[in-house]
Amino acid sequence: MVADIAYLQEQQQSISRMQKLFEAQRTAFRKAPIPSADDRIEHLKALKQAILKHQEALITAINEDFGRRSADETRLAEIMPSLEGIHYASKRVRRWMKPSKRKVGLAFQPAKAQVVYQPLGVIGIIVPWNYPLFLAIGPLVTALSAGNRAMIKMSESTPRTAEVLEQMLSEIFPEEQVAVVTGEADVGVAFSKLPFDHLLFTGATSIGRHVMRAAADNLTPITLELGGKSPAIISADVPLADAAERIAFGKAMNAGQTCVAPDYILCPRDRVEALAEALHHQFTAMYPSLLNNADYTQVVNPRQYQRLQSYLSDAQEKGARVLPVNPANEDLTGTRIIAPTVLLDVSDEMKVMQEEIFGPLLPILPYDQLDAALDYIADRPRPLALYYFGYDKAEQQRLMEQTHAGGMCVNDAVFHVAQDDLPFGGVGDSGMGHYHGHEGFLTMSKAKGVYIKQRYNGAKPIYPPYGGKLLKLVYKLFLR
Repeated sequence: MVADIAYLQEQQQSISRMQKLFEAQRTAFRKAPIPSADDRIEHLKALKQAILKHQEALITAINEDFGRRSADETRLAEIMPSLEGIHYASKRVRRWMKPSKRKVGLAFQPAKAQVVYQPLGVIGIIVPWNYPLFLAIGPLVTALSAGNRAMIKMSESTPRTAEVLEQMLSEIFPEEQVAVVTGEADVGVAFSKLPFDHLLFTGATSIGRHVMRAAADNLTPITLELGGKSPAIISADVPLADAAERIAFGKAMNAGQTCVAPDYILCPRDRVEALAEALHHQFTAMYPSLLNNADYTQVVNPRQYQRLQSYLSDAQEKGARVLPVNPANEDLTGTRIIAPTVLLDVSDEMKVMQEEIFGPLLPILPYDQLDAALDYIADRPRPLALYYFGYDKAEQQRLMEQTHAGGMCVNDAVFHVAQDDLPFGGVGDSGMGHYHGHEGFLTMSKAKGVYIKQRYNGAKPIYPPYGGKLLKLVYKLFLR
């Protein structure tokens, strides 16, 4: 009872602090609503230097939060893309900020029209646990590039990372510019109810629905980066070694705990067994052992581990062939390590085909004709990513045109997320809105149309009283 009261008091204190931070940021924004390009670039450069300074502390913190997280995966999938995103935005923000000239109709001359890009104000960023650095820094770079202030709600599942990130950001930004918020689910709910000028949420579709409802009460515009079951399609003639190599990397990175990881494979029926063998070969080459292999990340916490184990048990009970890739035949009991696992003979009744997997389990489904594979995808919620493996350019074009997904790779997996000049976002159940690059700048800016007229009023002929000769001439010119 005493512990429960202390917990509630702690959460309430976090909520109270969060509300004060929001008011402080909103007040500060009103005093300085349009940071200059130089200011924004300096903010970005300071952020880059802070990440470089704290990179080892961040790697250690993420490793502690996961229990074992590959340091190289943290460098490759979190630190490097964060730094590249900063570099990309720094070089372009001055150009992005310039007003865009637009055309004025002949009937409204002489005048000018332009679009000016104004910061929105205070941006809320809700960060998941799977990539706690990159999915905090990426949206923050977007917010700062657009001249906004930002509040970042970190996941309760990555407390050490949140602690290091908060310390790092506090060294370069005052809290009225950038602030980190921590706390359990109650704090997250209260965070999503704040009247932000824009709210960006990355996480599960089920939680995204609640976040969107909360934001609706304030008419807060929202970007949802969700997930779903991202398919990989194998063509009839692509070399299986090529496809397996790239799929295995995209699936095993972070032990499959990636929103754009290949969730399942659609493969020509006569190639399924060979693909399973090729995947086994690739997983073995990358991870010859699992138990003490620092390259292989474990599942983040017991809850996620049990969820994945329940998917495996359910699949086995319903007739799936479960093929774990454990080359050294190690006993993984007592750990949260799950071997990369290929599943054959799966069906739609299995949980592994109903829920986003978010782990190193990889079902393969057979298809007889490509049309059937496309129908299978079209019959289901639109995924965050789609992967096609085949070198026929006409078929590549067909897949690009006839499928819907948040993003797509042709003959690769997951790397589209790291391209700073591509927008990143979902569609349908996998999300809405975009960030990264110029599209992110636009998302977190108000594109305000401005019509400018000086002393001479060329529109006077259309003022009442109507019926004059000039108005008739206007009608003659334009009503045709």
